[in-house]
Amino acid sequence: MEPAQLQLLALIDRHGSMAGAAQALGRTPAAVTQQLAKAERELGTILVHRGPRGAALTAAGALLAQHGRVIDEETRRAASGLDGLLGRLSLRLRIGAFQAAALHLLPPALTALRHRYPDADLTVTDITSDVGIDEVVAGRLDVAVIASWDTPLTPPERVTVHPLSRDPMVVVLPDDHPALAAPGPVALAQLRDAAWVTILAGHAARAQFDRVTAAAGFVPRIRFQTASYDVAQALVGTGIGVALVSRLALAHAPGTAHRALRPPVPHRDLQVVTMTDATVTPLVAVFLRLLQDVAGRDDEDG
Repeated sequence: MEPAQLQLLALIDRHGSMAGAAQALGRTPAAVTQQLAKAERELGTILVHRGPRGAALTAAGALLAQHGRVIDEETRRAASGLDGLLGRLSLRLRIGAFQAAALHLLPPALTALRHRYPDADLTVTDITSDVGIDEVVAGRLDVAVIASWDTPLTPPERVTVHPLSRDPMVVVLPDDHPALAAPGPVALAQLRDAAWVTILAGHAARAQFDRVTAAAGFVPRIRFQTASYDVAQALVGTGIGVALVSRLALAHAPGTAHRALRPPVPHRDLQVVTMTDATVTPLVAVFLRLLQDVAGRDDEDG
């Protein structure tokens, strides 16, 4: 016995006619008659008495119609539950971002999103770039804003990495450093004898720093290591050394100044990670466009 056959019997009982059941199903009376005849052949018994005034269920048909009503009710409840879920998902957006992006890119994009969708259900989580893809794949985030240094990302299937902007590195110096005497960009080789505040070994940013200083022809004298660009800049302000910091992460700490670098300029790439199919969370596409607008303005200002 097929569920559709049970539902048909329940509709015949409700409407009192084959034509009424056909209309409720959006089918022709002939198609419904064929479906009923097939059920009666398979079961070897009459399920419906047809008459000039309509249709009435036999005892067997009435028994099966009870189960059809249960199926019909569960189908409606499932559809209603799905509609509710999709309605909630359509307004949900779970965002993860590394610190500098959360400070500088997210606020204007979130403000614009709230103006457009005041009922949006938004959450923001502070993440490190190395976990962004995994968090999206696991379904814990809808959007992850991450950074990568020199190495192209190879996302798994069903995940898309959207380019956002290029974030150049700048050198942050104590505000009385001799390199500030001349205007314009600074060459890394000018700082070969400086003490350095760097990102901790093992981080992608540190690996890039090691590569670019080697390319500039020197081994840096590292005085302090940290996982935070903010801490690095605060230490530079004490006069302890100089640091390479991304332009987006500039904190303008007291006692510091910054200069652009002469080419080749190291950089990090800012990217947005989403599931390729984000149709059930339409705010993903909206927020991605807003982030791209904000990043584009920052590029123009820089």
